[in-house]
Amino acid sequence: MLLVNDPGSWGHIYPPLRHAAWHGWTPTDLIFPFFLFIVGVTTHLSLGARRARGADENQLAAQVLRRGAIIIVLGLLLSAFPFFPLERIAEIRIPGVLQRIGLVYLATGLLALRTTVRSEIAIAVIILVGYNLLLVVVPVPGVGHPALAPPDSTLAAWVDRRVLDGHLWAVTRTWDPEGLLPTIPAIATCILGLLAGRWITRSGPREGRIGGLLAAGGAGITAGWVWNAALPINKNLWTSSYVVFTAGLACVCLALCMWLVDGRGPRWWTRPLVVFGINPIVAFVGAEALARLLYSVIRVSYDGEPVPLQVAIYRSLFASWPSPEAGSLGFALLIVLFWYGVLEVLYRRGLVIRI
Repeated sequence: MLLVNDPGSWGHIYPPLRHAAWHGWTPTDLIFPFFLFIVGVTTHLSLGARRARGADENQLAAQVLRRGAIIIVLGLLLSAFPFFPLERIAEIRIPGVLQRIGLVYLATGLLALRTTVRSEIAIAVIILVGYNLLLVVVPVPGVGHPALAPPDSTLAAWVDRRVLDGHLWAVTRTWDPEGLLPTIPAIATCILGLLAGRWITRSGPREGRIGGLLAAGGAGITAGWVWNAALPINKNLWTSSYVVFTAGLACVCLALCMWLVDGRGPRWWTRPLVVFGINPIVAFVGAEALARLLYSVIRVSYDGEPVPLQVAIYRSLFASWPSPEAGSLGFALLIVLFWYGVLEVLYRRGLVIRI
C-alpha cells in the first residue's frame, strides 16, 4: 500500500501499480482484499491464543470491540489530519481504508466468537448471493434500473450519497471507493480468511493443509472468474465475484508462503516482511500522515515558485531519470525504504505498537 499510495507523479505510474479504471483488476487491486483476508486469519490465531491463556468470551468480545473502535478512530483522525483549516474537520471524509478494516474486523471477530465453521460458510454465502442480487436486481433510485456503471449510478453510490453526502472522498464526491454498501461483502472476504485460519491451525501433516489451501484457492479463482461473466470483478463495488476470486488468490499465496517459509528453505529474505508485519499500523498510519504533509501541507520554494515538499524532492532527485515512470517508482521506493528504516529500529529494540 505504501508503494502504491506514494508515487513521485500520479501521472506517471506503471500499469500494475494502478487500480483498474472500474471493472477488472490489476495487482494493486489485490492489496486490500489480501489484507482483509489475513485479518481473518489472524483473528482466529489471536482469539485462539487468548483463549489458551485463559480469557473468557466476554473478555474476548471486549478485545474485539476495543481494537475495532481504535482502528476506526485512527482512520477518522487520518481523514482530519492535519486538523486545519477547520473546514477540513467539518467536511471530514467518513469512509476510508482503516474505517473499513475496523468495521470488518468488528463483524468478523464477534462472529468468530459465536459461530461454527458451517455457520460461517452459510453467512459468507448469504452475504455474497444477497449482495449479488442487490446489485443486479434492485433498481437504483433516480436511475430507474439496476446499474453497475458508471460509478455514480450504482446502488452503492446512491447509498453513500443518502447517508454520507458531503463526507465522501473529495476526488469522487458522488461515491466513495470505501463506501458503506460494499463494506458488507468485504466482511465475507474476512470470513473466508477466518476459515483459512481455522484450516491451517488444524492438526495433521503440513503438506495436507497446504494442499487443501491450494485446492480451495484454485476453486475460488475459477469460481470468481466464471462469476465475473454475470457480475464483473470490481474492487470499488467489492462485487461477489471479486470476493471469491481474490480470496482464491489469497489462499494460493498463503499456501506458497507456508511452503517456502515453514519448510526447510532459507528465511533470510523474509526479514523485511517480518519487520513490516510486526508494526503494520505504524507503517500505514505514519505513511498516510507523512504523505499528507509532503504532498500538500509543507510547501517550499523551488525554482522560484512555492511547491509541495514532495514535488521539490521528486524534481530534485527523480525527475531527471530516463523514464518518468521509473522516477515516479523511485520516489515511492524511497518512501518504502524510509518506513522500513523506522520499523527496523522498532524491531531491533523490541518495540511493538499494539492496539
